[in-house]
Amino acid sequence: ENEIWDIPGQPKKRVTIVMTGAETEDDIPLGERKTVTDFCYLLDKSKQLFNGLRDLPQYGHKQWQSYFGRTFDVYTKLWKFQQQHRQVLDSRYGLKRWQIGEVASKIGQLYYHYYLRTSETSYLNEAFSFYSAIRQRSYYFQVNKEDRPELVVKKLRYYARYIVVCLLLNKMDLVKVLVKELSEEIEDYTQRFNTEDQLEWNLVLQEVAAFIEADPVVVLNDNNSVVTISNRLQEGSVPPLEQGMVVGQLILADALIIGNSNNQVKFSELTIDMFRMLQALEREPVNLATQTSKQGTMEPNEKPAKRENPHKYLLYKPTFSQLFTFLSASFKELPANSVLLIYLSATGVFPTGHSDYEGPYDFGGVLTNTNRDVVNGETVQKRNQAQKEMHCLHPGDLFPFTRKPLFVIVDSSNSTAYKNFTNLFGQPLVCLLSPTVYPKSVQDQSQRGSLFTLFLYSPLLAFSSVCGLNSVQRGLWERAQEFLRKVYRDIGQMLTRSRTIDQAFLQFFGDEFLRLLLIRFVFCSAALRLHKLFRESQSFPESYPELPKQDTVESSLLQKHILELATMLDVQSLFWDDSLEAY
Repeated sequence: ENEIWDIPGQPKKRVTIVMTGAETEDDIPLGERKTVTDFCYLLDKSKQLFNGLRDLPQYGHKQWQSYFGRTFDVYTKLWKFQQQHRQVLDSRYGLKRWQIGEVASKIGQLYYHYYLRTSETSYLNEAFSFYSAIRQRSYYFQVNKEDRPELVVKKLRYYARYIVVCLLLNKMDLVKVLVKELSEEIEDYTQRFNTEDQLEWNLVLQEVAAFIEADPVVVLNDNNSVVTISNRLQEGSVPPLEQGMVVGQLILADALIIGNSNNQVKFSELTIDMFRMLQALEREPVNLATQTSKQGTMEPNEKPAKRENPHKYLLYKPTFSQLFTFLSASFKELPANSVLLIYLSATGVFPTGHSDYEGPYDFGGVLTNTNRDVVNGETVQKRNQAQKEMHCLHPGDLFPFTRKPLFVIVDSSNSTAYKNFTNLFGQPLVCLLSPTVYPKSVQDQSQRGSLFTLFLYSPLLAFSSVCGLNSVQRGLWERAQEFLRKVYRDIGQMLTRSRTIDQAFLQFFGDEFLRLLLIRFVFCSAALRLHKLFRESQSFPESYPELPKQDTVESSLLQKHILELATMLDVQSLFWDDSLEAY
């Protein structure tokens, strides 16, 4: 029979203590009773705190830090407690392995959310170590024997979360194994329980499969197995500043990564463009290979000495008001001498009519999400056509935020709307704008991510893709990467030595992330200008302020480099060999 005890100092919560048939209440040692009540108290407290995380605002740095600290503390105690008292909890509380798995899974989620809040990749490693322990120790193994569909759903959700963390850590081989396991679990789940969420889970599988296949070019080992390439910032991948070079001291502190492209591959509120840009704004995590799984160590308070990565907000299909709220919070908390970066990957919104005066709201912009006014998937055309599209982020909407240094990247079919910018406050301001029209053969790829963002993420991947290569051998890839490092150094010198360049570019050049983005942008512009398929001016990237073309994107030295790279990859026939032919 079961005996019930109240938890001391708690509202009327009750704990069930498991008793064997021959026992009476007095036979159970007081210490064991206390162990169970303490465990239940910690479990309850941890759930309350975890659920409270949902109510914290997603923006702003201040409010959440102490709350996360408290939550981590309770989970640390809970995890250590169940390790120390496992035997008593097994016999007196009936602790099941899936319940331990559930605690470990929540700790993994905590670390993942801490990574989202701080952008520090070391917390991704921590999430990974807890998630992998759950799988190694088969914590969820028994779940399938219980006749409770909600427990199986917990297991499926754990798999989906584990896959996201592995994707972010570029553990592609493991992702493929996990997807296969998840697929089997979903099949088992849908056969055993007549559930309504079968289609949703199959969609999860399709999304992650498409995500894995999104890279247009693969790098192959000698035995033709795929090599995973990381495109985070690495030691030596950014050309150093030359001595005596005068550049700004600005640091990229905050980035808003916004994804609102229709039909683009996505997984778990990350489009492929967002996923690529997110990695372009992170350093390669150190000692990833050597890090061992050290269970039960949860001290996110040990802050890295200096912030490794700019802080990021990931906004998937935000409404205008959400976007504006995050933008304002980010702007408000931007430290002195820091830059705010806004990356917009979104469907273009074009102006409906032309007025005599053309201001910052007359060129259209990019789409934000609409919560209302949608009937059967169609936006209801309530407004007069002469009025402005209200679910659009116009260039004018960003004007207030140019009071501080602002770096904008727009990847959209109407990116050029953001050429109509005015620098009202004299602060550093640069906009990098994608091509608005791609040749037919290149357009087919758009579902797998934009070519422009691909250039900013991995120029060699984008270059190979635009040349129609599906795979590159590892040795050749590494030689080409080495060659590109030299090209980047030359582009850096072109930018800093140009007599006519706008100072804004140089003011951003002191930050490694922004320096690399500017260099990759110039490389992209130069490569597409020489490519025979790209004939229209709308197929070339643009910038505000404009770059001096002769010194940068049309420099004869850079053209020579691009032809050398094309020859190395054996695709020189796709490029204009004599630069005079192009014009």
